[in-house]
Amino acid sequence: MPDALLTAVDSTSHVHLIVGSNPLAAARCSRSLQVGATPKLLASASAELHFSLQKRIDDGEVQWLKRDFQEEDLKELGREEVDHVVDAVFVTLGGKNPLSLHISTLCRRLRIPVNVFDAPNLCSFTLLSTHSDGPLHIGITTSGKGCKLASRIRREVASSLPANLGAACERLGTVRRRIWEEDHAAELALDLEAEEEDSGQKASFNQLVTAEDRDAARNRRMRWLGQICEYWPLPRLAAITDDDVERILHSYSSSSTSLSLNPPTRTPRGRIILAGSGPGHPDLLTTATLKAITTATLILADKLVPAPVLALIPRRTPVHIARKFPGNADHAQEELLRLGLDGLRAGHTVLRLKQGDPYLYGRGAEEYAFFRAAGYLPTVIPGITSALSAPLFAGIPPTHRAVADQVLVCTGTGRKGAAPDPPAYNASRTVVFLMALHRLSALVETLLAAGGTPWPRDTPCAVIERASCPDQRVVRSTLAYVVAAVEEEGSRPPGLLVLGAACRVLWEGGQRWVVEEGFKGLEGIEPVEGIRDVVEMGVQGVT
Repeated sequence: MPDALLTAVDSTSHVHLIVGSNPLAAARCSRSLQVGATPKLLASASAELHFSLQKRIDDGEVQWLKRDFQEEDLKELGREEVDHVVDAVFVTLGGKNPLSLHISTLCRRLRIPVNVFDAPNLCSFTLLSTHSDGPLHIGITTSGKGCKLASRIRREVASSLPANLGAACERLGTVRRRIWEEDHAAELALDLEAEEEDSGQKASFNQLVTAEDRDAARNRRMRWLGQICEYWPLPRLAAITDDDVERILHSYSSSSTSLSLNPPTRTPRGRIILAGSGPGHPDLLTTATLKAITTATLILADKLVPAPVLALIPRRTPVHIARKFPGNADHAQEELLRLGLDGLRAGHTVLRLKQGDPYLYGRGAEEYAFFRAAGYLPTVIPGITSALSAPLFAGIPPTHRAVADQVLVCTGTGRKGAAPDPPAYNASRTVVFLMALHRLSALVETLLAAGGTPWPRDTPCAVIERASCPDQRVVRSTLAYVVAAVEEEGSRPPGLLVLGAACRVLWEGGQRWVVEEGFKGLEGIEPVEGIRDVVEMGVQGVT
């Protein structure tokens, strides 16, 4: 089979005839409208239209001819300037429908482009799987061998491109147009000078300027622009600004003998990353967060980010630990935001390193909104939350068939230290309380006295402290004795409280409470390459 001729067709004001009333017909109408064409739908008056197609008809965007296809439609429904012949036909009925073959045969005879769904042999053209970004359009076709495969390839190609590449195409097109306009204006000026025979002669009146000289100068500038497009790194091209365009236009002249291809130097723009560091063990970091830790030029960390994670920070990187303590949380948060904004304005890559996941009681959305309002759009990297990983390391499955079909994650401390309303008791629910151990006695008292359905005193529970760290501790008990257990054993923050029957799925015990020391969840698993050596080097100096 010969290669297909791939083209980009200007379909402005074209008439596209769509045959059928299914969801594909709705998609074809939408695509026609996107490219500036006028879609006309052929379907019987009794046809059931897809809801999106019906809406476009109601809005007057699509003309519905409530009848079946007729041969005359191909030569009567088009534009006046092309003798009413339609510009393209889309048949959505499928290749097995006899009407599809009939329409395809007529279109080929009249040399009208025709596309028949799922019948490459009946098509004179196929639609590409396209990625569009402003003036940039990338199309993928497998020549009828598989539309889903073409879509997959298109997604892979598009995801590999830097952001804002379409805007860069627009700006570089501006450069090209302005070069052409300025050269054209210069030629007109030279022609006018030549015609002014009565005007005074310049010192260079004997200099011969030929058409070849003008063409060479113009071609040299266009070649220079072409080489910029060819050799600049694609991410740098995508980041081109209006100021860059002005510098490019200013940097050449018709008398230039050398043409620099080096991208203009720019003050780096700061970048903010909000990343979760997971429950504590460095092997539980995501690779994205690990990369952010090793490449950031300024790190602002939560107080609870453990030492083994901080030890991964290169010694050259400045680190500031949040000075959060009771009564100072808001002030410390404001300080972090100020330091982050100062770092961004200085061109730093700022990593806001958080315990657990940024958006789960981590004030991540607040910080996102703050930096976005300041003109810096954060990159957010998720982290493994202790709300789910800590129960796992304690042998507690938050969900289990016939035991727990719901998981509720709560905070034990509201704004400004206020106690939030306790959740109602549900025998099939596992409840995880974060930031609750410092007020455990008051929380348990509230649960046992809750209005409506109070929590049973024999509800299994577990206090999990410093999950995934070497000094992890699990205190297993019930609501009746958990307060006494923590008071006797002492507190080892950070920790959380897990409530529900799931606490006894993999553990049974008759004692009032049991204490388990140490973390063995990753035994036998080799650490990520390089992490062990870095951890053994110790924690950096931090502020």
